[in-house]
Amino acid sequence: MPEMFWSVNQSLLVALVDTFKIFACTLIFAIPLGLVLSFGSMSKIRPLKYTIDLIVWVFRGTPLMLQLFVVFYIPGILLHNNIWGSGTDGRMLATIVAFSLNYACYFSVIFRGGIEGVPAGQREAGEVLGMTKSQIFFKITLLQMVKRVVPPMSNEIITLVKDTSLARVIGVVELTHAGYAYIKAAGIIWPLFYTAVFYLLFVGILTLLFNYIERRLSYFR
Repeated sequence: MPEMFWSVNQSLLVALVDTFKIFACTLIFAIPLGLVLSFGSMSKIRPLKYTIDLIVWVFRGTPLMLQLFVVFYIPGILLHNNIWGSGTDGRMLATIVAFSLNYACYFSVIFRGGIEGVPAGQREAGEVLGMTKSQIFFKITLLQMVKRVVPPMSNEIITLVKDTSLARVIGVVELTHAGYAYIKAAGIIWPLFYTAVFYLLFVGILTLLFNYIERRLSYFR
């Protein structure tokens, strides 16, 4: 039994690396893309605004699991060529692309709300003082937006940790996949439930981090 326990821990720790890879890469790509999408959704150019709104609506309105299937399989069906390449790396790349697009759309709505929540009078005051648009954004709008978006962003980021389990549907060996594999390989189910410990620790660390960030941003009160 102790040998099996350590074997399970080793397998789950290896899978945790891929889980963290999906998590980290999604944030790296989704946060800036979400900011770009938020600007597009607030654009005065109507074709651009409506296009961005349509994209966001589609990604927010359909299951992430379905999006994983679409991103991974549809390009190969249409182009008769697997653009992601074969093996684990290809599946991981497709997963990161699907997750990044999905979460960028959710983040864009949060960013848009944060930007629009900053009183227009403050931006107008910056213009009166002779500040450029970029100075107004970075020195007035962005700082206050960050404070407003931290709570909803923290919820989405914590949800992202749990959503990484969906990557197993296209064969990525993340935590849930590694735990489930023991049911078929060894006929034991407890490793699947044991993955909850790893998720709880992951989410616990993030919760402490976001609580710290919110305290640091309390100067806006």
